[in-house]
Amino acid sequence: MARVTGIGGIFLRARDPKTLSAWYAKHLGITLSDYGGATFLWTDEIPATTGSTTWSLFSESSKHFGPGNERGPQQAMINYRVDNLDELLTQLAAENIPIDPKRESADFGHFAWITDPEGNRIELWQPLADK
Repeated sequence: MARVTGIGGIFLRARDPKTLSAWYAKHLGITLSDYGGATFLWTDEIPATTGSTTWSLFSESSKHFGPGNERGPQQAMINYRVDNLDELLTQLAAENIPIDPKRESADFGHFAWITDPEGNRIELWQPLADK
């Protein structure tokens, strides 16, 4: 049987795509290629063998996506892998990016949440290094 083998892309609606793209480039280092998107290759796994993408469903009453905004509850959230969560959060705080004070740690990494200029809650994840 044919099946899905992974996440091929993530696509967001934006009121102002050009401005929002510039925000993601400046604050999260996601720069667009000539085709208009960013490609993340798993050749930069840190630590090695941790490359993966999770797909998950949440209850419609879940608070994981934050409170939503004037348009209603957020329907999707992107989780970005980061190489140094504490350092990135320090940078983002210095740039007055809204940061949720909540933090979580699990057997597979550390998590924090920020909000982009259009009100989208973003999850940041630093995988744990092999012991």
